[in-house]
Amino acid sequence: MHKLEQITDGIRKVFDVRTSARDQALAQARQLTRSCSLAIRALHRDESDGMNGHLQDARQLADTLRASLSNFPDLFYAGYTQDALKEFVEANVTCALIRNEPLQTPEQLLVEPSTYLNGLAEVVGELRRRILDILRHGYSQEAERLLGYMDEIYSVLVTMDYPDAITNGLRRQTDLARSIIEKTRGDITFSLRGEHLTQAISQLSAQLNSDLLKGKERNARPLNSEEDQ
Repeated sequence: MHKLEQITDGIRKVFDVRTSARDQALAQARQLTRSCSLAIRALHRDESDGMNGHLQDARQLADTLRASLSNFPDLFYAGYTQDALKEFVEANVTCALIRNEPLQTPEQLLVEPSTYLNGLAEVVGELRRRILDILRHGYSQEAERLLGYMDEIYSVLVTMDYPDAITNGLRRQTDLARSIIEKTRGDITFSLRGEHLTQAISQLSAQLNSDLLKGKERNARPLNSEEDQ
C-alpha cells in the first residue's frame, strides 16, 4: 500500500499543476474577452486610440494565454480558451472591416481555423450593429458596403460543410448569420425606400411652391387694358 500512496501522491501533484494552469487560463481568458469587448465598444464610438490600445492588450493576453498552455494542449483546446480566442478574432476582424483595413488571416492572429471561422461568423452581428447606427441618420452607401462584407462572410461560411466536431459548431453560427443578414438587408431596403420617398416629397413640394410663386407673380402684375379686352 505504500507504493499506492506514492502513486496517488504523484497523481495529486499532476492534478495540482493542471488545476493551477486551468485557473490561470480562465482568468486570462476572461481578461482577453473583456479587452476584445472594450475594443469593439471603442470602435462603435469612433474612439480610435482606445480601440487600438484595447486591441494591443488583447494581442498580449492572447499570446500569454497560448504560452501558459503550451504544455497543456487539452486545456488549450478547451471551450473557454477557444471562446476567448474567438472573441479575439471577432474584435480584430470587425475593426478591420469597418475601418476598411486589410483582413487578418488565421496565421496572423495565431488561431485555429475553426476558431477563426466561428469568430468570423460573429462579426456579422457587429456589422449589423454598425449598419443600424448608420441608418439612424438615413440611408448611406457605407451601409451597403458593410452589407456586402456580411454577404461575403456568409458565402464562405456556408461552404464549410464539415462535421461539427471539425468546425466546432460552425453550422449553427452560419444559420444565425443568415438570419441576421436577411434582417439587415430588409432594414437597408426600408431605409432606401424612405430616402426615395423623402426626395420625391421634397421635389413635389419644391414644384408646388414654384407654381404657387408664379401664380402670385401673375396676379400681382398690373392689368393691361388690351389684354383684358
